Amino acid sequence: MPNIRDIKRRIQAIGNIQHVTRAMEMVAASKLRRVQSQLWAARPYAYKIAEVVGRLAQAPQVRKIPLVAPREVKRVGYVLFTGDRGLAGAYNTNLISLAADRLNTEERPVALIAVGGKGARYFMKRPVELLKYYESLTDEPDLFQARELARQLMGYYLDRSLDEINLIYPRFHSALRHDNEVVRFLPLVTPTLRPAEAIDYIYEPEPKSMLEIILPRYCEMRVFQALLEAKASEHGARMVAMESATSNADEVIDQLTLSFNKARQAAITKEIVEIATSAEALKARS
Repeated sequence: MPNIRDIKRRIQAIGNIQHVTRAMEMVAASKLRRVQSQLWAARPYAYKIAEVVGRLAQAPQVRKIPLVAPREVKRVGYVLFTGDRGLAGAYNTNLISLAADRLNTEERPVALIAVGGKGARYFMKRPVELLKYYESLTDEPDLFQARELARQLMGYYLDRSLDEINLIYPRFHSALRHDNEVVRFLPLVTPTLRPAEAIDYIYEPEPKSMLEIILPRYCEMRVFQALLEAKASEHGARMVAMESATSNADEVIDQLTLSFNKARQAAITKEIVEIATSAEALKARS
């Protein structure tokens, strides 16, 4: 059995770790609230612009727009969104596993664009073409970051470096739940309108001109939403992981405290026995 001093040191060390995990939980919760408010505000706009683009893309004349026109897929690109740091449970691992499965099962030539240090560092050590990677993104994404990334992706598509681009990111539901998804980014997937939505609108200017203006903004918004979804999911996963670590530290401290009390009681009993034995020996001599 460890001695009292060793147990006391372990209790103190785990207590120090618990202070760190509790602080990280509070920081993650604060960041989650801010990003979540951004996400809730961005979603209605993202849904509406997707609906408008979907309506415009129904027109036959827009099929000649490069970002919409289908073409032979010779090379596929996947954009993987992960975090820069760990301590978020299985958040990064699950996203990386999903990306690895898609890359391994892809029959066409494939390239990867990693957004986040965890995914980039993992695939740098694998036989995968890493076209570009982004690290050290802020914990609260802004539209400037999304615009830069979206323009880079549109550039890869327009110069035919990639003929199809897919996004791999988590869709945020709550701090306890997010679903990892693989979503087509380019070329534009035209949504199927319900009969109630299939209204013949008159556009001024024509749909092709409007779509040429709106489509880059739509791509920027989709990337921005993916960044928000990923960051909200990451902060939620880290908050839950740190909360679990804090609770586990409480259990370990309780167990060590019990062991400490037992060891101290054993030491006191031993001292009492030694004193009683010494007293009996003195009486026998006298």
